[in-house]
Amino acid sequence: MSDSIIEVQGVTKQVTDATGTLTILHDIGFTLRARESAAIVGASGSGKSTLLAIIAGLDVPSTGKVILAGTDLFALNEDQRAEVRAQHLGFVFQSFQLLGNLTALENVMLPLELMGRGDARRQATEMLQRVGLGERLGHYPKVLSGGEQQRVALARAFVVRPAVLLADEPTGSLDFATGETVMALMFELNREAGTTLVMVTHDRTIAARCDRQLKIEAGRLLS
Repeated sequence: MSDSIIEVQGVTKQVTDATGTLTILHDIGFTLRARESAAIVGASGSGKSTLLAIIAGLDVPSTGKVILAGTDLFALNEDQRAEVRAQHLGFVFQSFQLLGNLTALENVMLPLELMGRGDARRQATEMLQRVGLGERLGHYPKVLSGGEQQRVALARAFVVRPAVLLADEPTGSLDFATGETVMALMFELNREAGTTLVMVTHDRTIAARCDRQLKIEAGRLLS
């Protein structure tokens, strides 16, 4: 498909230990178009987060391919995959993954600085204002609420204008009301940026807001 941004082809993941071989993912295949949103849903231990890590090139499948923005991820070495991630992907995690020794502004500036962008401070300031944290630029993560930390994480993810945003249980550490606010903001930013969203979630209401739901059960894709 010419407008596909992610192609997952025959992905299987097996791990072997003293007790034998466990298959975590069985022959997973699907395609996502640019600007499409998809929720990966299923019970704990079904393989959702493993699949997300493979899409990101952070974990390597036992068999199969992931083609991201036209690039076969597993035909590359680890450094080359890191370069593709930097060019195309943004990440939002359940645990925020902010650097505690950096202010909100510095956390959002960091990916821009790593890309060599001279306007990192201006871009990061504007993005933090966009997520409602214009008054918190100089605050460190430890003095921000969970919802504020996740909004900093959203700003950091979107400031590089990624083609794909990967989100792993983005509301998992938040109370219901805060989670609702953060998700509304994520979907807004996603629409504005024209990003493809792939999100692991247990929350059926959030999953229903995506264009597609990819249901994983015991490592198999049901839909």
